[in-house]
Amino acid sequence: MQGTRMIAHQRVGRSRLRLTFCLIGGLLASAATAQEKAQAPAVQMPPLAPVFSAADLASKVPAAKAEDVKSMDAILRAIYDVISGPTGGRNWNRFRSLFLPQARFTQVATAPDGSKTVITWSVDEFVRDAGEVFSKEPFYEKSIVNRPETFGNITQVFSSYASRHSPADKPFERGINSIQLLNDGQRWWVLSILWDSEREGNPLPAKSLK
Repeated sequence: MQGTRMIAHQRVGRSRLRLTFCLIGGLLASAATAQEKAQAPAVQMPPLAPVFSAADLASKVPAAKAEDVKSMDAILRAIYDVISGPTGGRNWNRFRSLFLPQARFTQVATAPDGSKTVITWSVDEFVRDAGEVFSKEPFYEKSIVNRPETFGNITQVFSSYASRHSPADKPFERGINSIQLLNDGQRWWVLSILWDSEREGNPLPAKSLK
C-alpha cells in the first residue's frame, strides 16, 4: 500500500492548516451554539445494525475472480498483484472486488521530529489517491512473509512488504501491513489494511524476513 505513502506528508501539512481553520471557526461558533446544544434532539440511530448475507455482500462490489478469493493465500496474493505495475492505471474493478464496501485503509506515519499522524481512507478514497500516484510513476509491491492467525471465520495477517519502482530494483521501502480478512462461507474478503513502515529505530523483526 506504499502508493499512498508518497503523498502522506503533503496531506499532513494541508490537514494541519484545515485543523487550524476548524479550531478558529469552532471558537467563533461556540457562543452561538451553546444554547442550541441544550435543546438539540437526541441522535436517531437505526433500530438494528445491517445484517448481510454472502449474496448481499457480493452484490455490492464488482464480481470477483474466483481464483482471487478462493483462499487466504489467494486473496493475499491478489492484494499485492492488483496494485503493482508500470506507470498508468490499475484494474480498480478487480481491486474493489477484494474488499468489503466498508473496508478501511489506515497508515500510521512518523514525521522527522518523531511526531505521529494517522491517515485513513475508504475504498473510494484509496482508489482516488493511489490512482493519482500510479498515473505518474511505476509501483510494485510484494509480501516478504505472511504470518496469519485464524479463529473461526476471521483471520489477522501480519504481512511484511517490500515496495519497488521496478521488479528488479532494491526496495525503496519496507514495512508491515496488518490485514484483517473474513470468510463468509463462500469467499474471502479484506476488511481492513493498517500499515507502518520500516525506519531507523523500527526495523523489521527477524520473523518478518525471509
